[in-house]
Amino acid sequence: MSEIAVECLPVDGGWLARVSVTDHASRRDFEVAVSVAELARFDPLSSDPCLLVRRSFEFLLAREPMESILSSFGLSVISRYFPEYEREIRRR
Repeated sequence: MSEIAVECLPVDGGWLARVSVTDHASRRDFEVAVSVAELARFDPLSSDPCLLVRRSFEFLLAREPMESILSSFGLSVISRYFPEYEREIRRR
């Protein structure tokens, strides 16, 4: 099982999440942009983007290895690759 560490920094219009995923002896770092609108859309009851990003990485890692995940992306990009993302992430 992968360990996911998330730190969110405020930026204009939202947050920049720095994510580290560790799996056995390997580690990868990611940067994910989260807008205020994306947080409201994907997790309307939360004010913490870090929780949304963590759940999003759990979603991604259940579908592909960490080496296949883009190193830098905006949160909405996930829906382009996985159309079920929005429906699934709102259930979590």
